Amino acid sequence: MRLLLINKPFRCLSQFSDADGRPTLARWVDQKGVYPAGRLDFDSEGLLALTDHGGLQARISDPKYKLAKTYLVQVEGSPSQDALASLCAGVNLKGRLVRAAAARTVPEPAGLWPRNPPIRIRKSVPDHWLEMVIERGLNRQVRRMTAAVGLPTLRLIRTDIGPWSLGTLMPGQWREISREQMASDFRNLGWRPT
Repeated sequence: MRLLLINKPFRCLSQFSDADGRPTLARWVDQKGVYPAGRLDFDSEGLLALTDHGGLQARISDPKYKLAKTYLVQVEGSPSQDALASLCAGVNLKGRLVRAAAARTVPEPAGLWPRNPPIRIRKSVPDHWLEMVIERGLNRQVRRMTAAVGLPTLRLIRTDIGPWSLGTLMPGQWREISREQMASDFRNLGWRPT
């Protein structure tokens, strides 16, 4: 069993091929037999897990396991306590109530790589950073949730999936988790691979 963690760059597909010629993971990962466990939108950045094990892929991506995923979200506007409370209490997205397990304001992340192209800055509207934790993964969920409380997302970076973190990986860089570390992580998750 293998588990690779990659910092998926902005405007890269969470797959290894594309008929339209858009950038894919194949540009950065030359390992055979591993596939994304879940996805990260084309215009989102950050942590993506790759594995060759179907059970682990399901454990990471299937919402029934409620594996926490943490995001840094740069939003347009000033988050109020009411907006943060609404994110945790739940917002209605097309008839479905979705909530964050946690949402809080954070300082601008230190050491954050520049995005190319950079986000648009409006001098008349401030921007702030949030940290959000979700346990599901509906299509564009974080972006839709922040928009629902009046805070459009400008930049979205996933930093953690369960026990695995982005760490110091720069866009396009990846690392493999050792078997020993995986065994420890699986014990902490209460999961035994079959």
